[in-house]
Amino acid sequence: MDETFPGGAVPDPVSTDPTQWPLGRLLFAVAHRVEQEWNAYLGAWDLNHAAFPVLLHLLAGPRTQRELAAASNVREQTMSRVVARLERQGYVERADDPADRRRRSVAVTAAGREVALQAARLAPADRIVTRGLDDAQRTQLRAALLAMLDARRGDGVVDTDDTAGADGADTAVDAEGV
Repeated sequence: MDETFPGGAVPDPVSTDPTQWPLGRLLFAVAHRVEQEWNAYLGAWDLNHAAFPVLLHLLAGPRTQRELAAASNVREQTMSRVVARLERQGYVERADDPADRRRRSVAVTAAGREVALQAARLAPADRIVTRGLDDAQRTQLRAALLAMLDARRGDGVVDTDDTAGADGADTAVDAEGV
């Protein structure tokens, strides 16, 4: 479907005026800015948008790196770097998986649990994501995002970050953000 504005005007993807951008460019620009703000917020705990969801997943109990990669919708290699960084920070620990000694299980430490719960506070996150929106717009945004997420469930791994160094300093793509 070709995108047009009311009145039939065609969006201009190279314009410097955001009102002329197609939806995809608008979404990318907003997502990028929100990611930067989110990483700045998470930086208080030396976390980023890739590591934080891993801690949240681990609050439910230990998981293998493979399970964490699947839950975060990234490649296992990317998850390995994220887990290694969290382990160096003292937020997670790896141990032999009691169900299969060939695998390693990842568990959140007490420090990791405390950090995850502090960073997961609703108000700061909502302020970052919904700045400039009124209550009705926040409700509409939530419904639209849930519909978009639901339409993409099961689409497979969309991890596009092959740039994270061996130290895991760079971040991985977290398609679901959870």
